[in-house]
Amino acid sequence: MIAKILFISGVSLTIGVKSTMQFFTKRSNFKGSISFGIGFLILIMGWPILGMIIEAYGFIVLFSGFWPTLAVFLQKIPILGWLFQQPYVRSLLERYRGRRVPV
Repeated sequence: MIAKILFISGVSLTIGVKSTMQFFTKRSNFKGSISFGIGFLILIMGWPILGMIIEAYGFIVLFSGFWPTLAVFLQKIPILGWLFQQPYVRSLLERYRGRRVPV
């Protein structure tokens, strides 16, 4: 529970409170925000497994726009980047590169 609070406050400190509110209330992120919030409430009510599953779904939906950026970052890491530059992995990462920008 503390991790979720620290996560939200960390995002707020990183990109600012206004940008955080815009990100979580953006129409395209609404489904992920609701899922993340409901998962958090279910977690507080005492059902940790179900709450974590719903939160994980919300997290994936919310931050799916970051995967292309993450893919480029992973390919540029000195030692690990070699693995992500292999043809099979690269073609898998290329599939998601042209998606929307998250913020």
